[in-house]
Amino acid sequence: MLDRSLRAVLARPLEAVAGALDRPGITPDGLTLTGLVLGLGSAVAAAFQLWWVALALWLVSRIADGLDGTLARRRRAAEVAAGRAAPASHAGGFLDITADFVVYGATVLGVAIGATAEFSAPWWPFLVVLLAYYINGTAFLAFSSIAERSGRTIDDGRSLSFLGRIAEGTETIAVHALWLILPFWAWQIAIVWAAFVGVSALQRIVAGYRALR
Repeated sequence: MLDRSLRAVLARPLEAVAGALDRPGITPDGLTLTGLVLGLGSAVAAAFQLWWVALALWLVSRIADGLDGTLARRRRAAEVAAGRAAPASHAGGFLDITADFVVYGATVLGVAIGATAEFSAPWWPFLVVLLAYYINGTAFLAFSSIAERSGRTIDDGRSLSFLGRIAEGTETIAVHALWLILPFWAWQIAIVWAAFVGVSALQRIVAGYRALR
């Protein structure tokens, strides 16, 4: 729901940071992997109830995740301007979305382990969140794949055809951060978040089906 607005706000700051990082030895895929490692570190820290460490790692991992695409587009534009652009590769986009799904699932698990150990939180709200993620991701990725094959892609600068709805990347980052700030309320937040993601999944299923008819 907020991705488009946030991307517009962050475009210039991300471009400035990407310009500073545009050095030999720093690659978009490297930033993706850095975000993956930091995100997994956040999950492990949450599991050990190191909530503020987990929060810091989570936020830095998402910054790295935002920078990989910006750096990739910056380098692609430079290659085109220099007249030496090779055919576009989609490997980076594939790695990016895969890393995102791994990090999202791992951090849910990490928060669940930490919250149940420290606050005796029930497991089931986190399992419902993972189920909602599974359904949402299935609808999202299936639409993108079929839209590509049928020539009905949605081009908004991202690697996949993205059906935006009420639960997108911005909301996910905010909720995962809220878990780490208020871990004693994590399972209650998980119930509300699972409902939001479930509604978003239903919206994507309906919108995707209508778009592909």
